Amino acid sequence: MSDDLHPTVDPTKMGLGCSIAVLTSGGDAQGMNAAVRATVRVGLYTGAKVFFVHEGYQGLVDGGDNIHPATWESVSMMLQLGGTVIGSARSKDFRTREGRMKAAGHLVKLGITNLCVIGGDGSLTGANEFRAEWSGLLVDLVQAGTITKAEAKTSSHLNIVGMVGSIDNDFCGTDMTIGTDSALHRIIEVVDAITTTAQRSDIICIKKGECVLFTHCFFLFNHQRTFILEVMGRHCGYLALVTALSCGADWVFIPEMPPDEDWENHLCRRLADQRARGSRLNVIIVAEGAISRDGMPITSDQIKKLVTDRLGFDTRITVLGHVQRGGTPSAFDRILGSRMGVEAVMALLEANPDTPACVVSLSGNQAVRLPLMECVQVTKDVTAAMAEGRFEDAIKLRGKSFENNWNTYKLLAHINPPDVKSNINVAIMNIGAPCAGMNAAVRSAVRMGIIQGHSMLAVHDGFDGLAHGQIEPITWVSVTGWTGKGGSMLGTKRTLPGKLLEEISQNIAKFNIHALVIIGGFEAYVGGLELVQAREKYEELCIPMVVIPATVSNNVPGSDFSIGADTALNTITATCDRIKQSAAGTKRRVFIVETMGGYCGYLSTMAGLAAGADAAYIFEEKFGIKDLELLVQILLDNSTTICQFSFYNRNENANANYTTDFIFNLYSEEGKGVFDCRKNVLGHMQQGGTPTPFDRNFGTKMGAKTVLWLTEKLKDCYRHGRIFANTPDSACVLGMRKRALHFQPLSELKGDTDLEHRIPKTQWWLKIRPIMKILAKYDIKLDTSEHTDMEHVKKRSPLGK
Repeated sequence: MSDDLHPTVDPTKMGLGCSIAVLTSGGDAQGMNAAVRATVRVGLYTGAKVFFVHEGYQGLVDGGDNIHPATWESVSMMLQLGGTVIGSARSKDFRTREGRMKAAGHLVKLGITNLCVIGGDGSLTGANEFRAEWSGLLVDLVQAGTITKAEAKTSSHLNIVGMVGSIDNDFCGTDMTIGTDSALHRIIEVVDAITTTAQRSDIICIKKGECVLFTHCFFLFNHQRTFILEVMGRHCGYLALVTALSCGADWVFIPEMPPDEDWENHLCRRLADQRARGSRLNVIIVAEGAISRDGMPITSDQIKKLVTDRLGFDTRITVLGHVQRGGTPSAFDRILGSRMGVEAVMALLEANPDTPACVVSLSGNQAVRLPLMECVQVTKDVTAAMAEGRFEDAIKLRGKSFENNWNTYKLLAHINPPDVKSNINVAIMNIGAPCAGMNAAVRSAVRMGIIQGHSMLAVHDGFDGLAHGQIEPITWVSVTGWTGKGGSMLGTKRTLPGKLLEEISQNIAKFNIHALVIIGGFEAYVGGLELVQAREKYEELCIPMVVIPATVSNNVPGSDFSIGADTALNTITATCDRIKQSAAGTKRRVFIVETMGGYCGYLSTMAGLAAGADAAYIFEEKFGIKDLELLVQILLDNSTTICQFSFYNRNENANANYTTDFIFNLYSEEGKGVFDCRKNVLGHMQQGGTPTPFDRNFGTKMGAKTVLWLTEKLKDCYRHGRIFANTPDSACVLGMRKRALHFQPLSELKGDTDLEHRIPKTQWWLKIRPIMKILAKYDIKLDTSEHTDMEHVKKRSPLGK
């Protein structure tokens, strides 16, 4: 989407004469409020009337005050709230035809012919049934005298669009449902808390004023324990699976793929092997719906008894329960809900009587529309496949995202290192500023390399360390517990290799390095490019290499996402929430928040959308004094409304002259006597903290995929008894592009790179900026020229023949 108006459609008039109702149904999920807010505001933006339906389908049946108009201000201060502010309920009345007749009558009387339902598969199936029998309900209502023939004619058809709100991520057709990411945040917080009592620790000794670090030692008071963590997921193991990947669990039990026969002995052997390798901690993740091959439940108590009786390990069970539904929504869920809400309104207003009910879904980073009942059917197919013992089909039916997670978990957790070594040495290094998730990628790459039979080498302090020989073997146990650690355990520097090529080439030869994994930000990309360009002079650099993007700035060419950006985004969003909360006790206050990102406005824009900022100033979108004056005037005009505060995000390098201090001084001067102004420069706190579930999982999959690719590439490059790689496709960036991970040659990405400003020339998230502006009540035009066509989920499933 862009700010330009499509010549044939005025989006601000698309909804004239239309009415939209929005409801939340079934179990609540964090992020539902973001979806409600976006539906209301975009609906009003298009000129439509928008109605709240309180208490889900029960509110539709009861009518009255449960259905009332929504205003722009009525959805303010909703983004940071968990649950759903318009209420949710499981309605027995709506399941009867009589109840649905009452609901239809209430909608007809209000002229509502567009219904947006946010809920799980049961709620969306109910919506589709309601739509299918709509004509018959109108006939009965006319015969009963509840509505007139004219009213029935005006409301002759009902459009339905669904958004899936479910923390279990149990709806097929979408990579993520609203609430899943937030639930993972709650789970990982608990995992981090309970596992610290048994983690390997370093001992710091103080001797004669010097601090000496002894690694691989144990605190004597740390316990050796096995933790069994039970998470939600009666029919879907997504939460358990991603948790297992994100914390490096030893075992996971999910309903889609029960363990093989004799799993009890296998589990005990694995736990014992981990202890023998020096691990003080075993973690087992159990989905509440876990089953055995014969369909019998596998419970946490059963697993505890097994481990205690067979191994004698001190074993503890933690059952999380409804804590997973609680808390403030993550930045991802707020953005997901907002994007889905926008797409839902567009789908409703573009629909006609022949358009099937659709569900708005996420595929990669793309919002897509899928036929609702196809998704429901595939979801049922998963249950059928599990009941019939077709577990491989069940995994595939869950979708590519679920399948990729499962395959990565299997590779990292269930395959023992081979007895025969490959005689390949793979070096791993971190480059640029540290960020959360780097260590997860290193751990995954190290273990995947060991599984492939390679010897893994750790390079400390980036290219400096590679040039000065700071290289040592890194083992399976060395990276235990790294998924949850922030920063860079290997050490990292911003130094580029250009002036160190002689020393680097010598050490590559000295340590017999056959492949290189470079994890970092823009410096990693530029450093990799310099190594490739130096291949003609230094033959030692003719080895396969991969750059894994890892930076809070999300500015590496070739990838829509970088490891670390999600953690930084959540840090900014949480800080903005606190700022908004502090303003609740004051009146007429303006906050200016400066974010990191260099010249890349990703953090500022996405944090603005997640936190509900009134504006986000970025380098990529030029602004001048007239824009700033306009916003000052808006603040002055709105000073008497119920909105008593505003806040603005500014990317640190948005403009060399219109700095954060300049904007602060301007607003302070012009707002005297009307509003106060405050500024917050968040600084390096955005680089710190423990990684989010997304960054842990993303880093884990990126590291594993990189080593598998290098293994195959090394086979291709083996010539005359040695490794020789000098083709462009032997040095790549591994990045997420729309819907999948791709390896792209470093040299080919150079044309799409603004090297001066350290950003890609094409950035997908710029298309989201108009959404942020519309939700902040900017007077702009949404580009409706790029329609999202209806796709078919069955084409992607093994049963969709």
